[in-house]
Amino acid sequence: MTIAITGINHTTSSVELREKLAFSSDALPKALKKLKTIFSDGGCVILSTCNRVEIYARAEDDGEDMLQRMHAFLAQWHGLDESEFSDALYSYTNRDAVAHLFRVASSIDSMVVGEVQILGQVHDAFLLAQQESSTDKIMRGLFQRAFKVAKEVRTKSSINEGKVSVASVAVDLAVSIFTDLDEKTVLVIGSGETAELGLKSLIQKGASNVIVMNRSLENAETLAGLYGGEAVALDDLNDHLHRADIVITSTGSNVAVLNMEHFQRALRKRNKAPMFVIDIAVPRDVEQKVNSLDNVYLYDMDGLQAMADENMETRRAEVDHCLEIVEHQVDVFIKWLRSLRAEPTIVSMTLELNTIRERELEKTLQTLSDLNEKQRAEVEYMSKRIVNNILQRPMSQIKEEVSEDDSSRVLHLVKRLFGLEENH
Repeated sequence: MTIAITGINHTTSSVELREKLAFSSDALPKALKKLKTIFSDGGCVILSTCNRVEIYARAEDDGEDMLQRMHAFLAQWHGLDESEFSDALYSYTNRDAVAHLFRVASSIDSMVVGEVQILGQVHDAFLLAQQESSTDKIMRGLFQRAFKVAKEVRTKSSINEGKVSVASVAVDLAVSIFTDLDEKTVLVIGSGETAELGLKSLIQKGASNVIVMNRSLENAETLAGLYGGEAVALDDLNDHLHRADIVITSTGSNVAVLNMEHFQRALRKRNKAPMFVIDIAVPRDVEQKVNSLDNVYLYDMDGLQAMADENMETRRAEVDHCLEIVEHQVDVFIKWLRSLRAEPTIVSMTLELNTIRERELEKTLQTLSDLNEKQRAEVEYMSKRIVNNILQRPMSQIKEEVSEDDSSRVLHLVKRLFGLEENH
């Protein structure tokens, strides 16, 4: 049995490559179904965010074979040649794969260490895989453990103190250019979690003139209402873009939402007053050619990397402490994983003892024909309690032994002692 993971993230690839390999929310269910056919004897989860695209899988196959099939799936699904992304891929199996997921869920592996969104994104990816029936017992145990690790990291460290999201780092960048946000108008395009985090950070920095824009006016009104902003439909972009000094955009669109023509028109209406644009969407919302315009200052996810690196240095001591937590929890999970080897033998042992119990119970009840139904039920219940109590210690010890030792030796001995079939 092998657990494997492969993918790219902000440290191994450019935003352009992440765009090519990203899975849209609409495509994810179909992609999971396809991937499940490849790993039909196991399970799989796809995590696709602004900063990473990763595939997690479990199967009874060799690790190298699994990774090759995962790479081929990425290439086929996105219509790419493997050579276009192979140099940016990282791949892990078994213990290393488990440790990687725990680091990701705990935000240790994030562009902004300690950011809050990634745990929710991992959770959503797992829930979708559950809904699409692409997980199995091992994958469910793995991700449930990852969520527990993330909680422990947050409660036992200070990793989430200070700037903990890409949105907040982006807002700090805006403040470094516009020292007084009170006089500036902020346009937030999108109404999802990332957009809301950006809006909250802007308001905390003093912004009061806020416009929220979305394809759905209702969604825009909901978010704007929470923070005292003005709601506008995305269809009215040309009527309002020129009002914005700062634009933060984070939609789920597969194509650019803002292009050269939009900004050229806006600059004319603004008499060429500067515009600061932060594009934290992947795929990107803003055409890269926009950066060539005078008085438009465009930053995308790659442009925020330098600030994220600085953030990482300030948290280095906390990261080391968090990694200790992760390593301990990896040991706990691997021990549980190994204990599963004993399950078939434990089931067989339980069936064998209960077969004996039922046979002897039947003989006993035949000799006690004067017992009423309640008394017969009590005798049967007593027999079950006896067998369960007998089994409790051996089952716990077997699981302990196979998690630490050569499982085949231990299980072979148990089968001989209880007269179980060797194929169990």
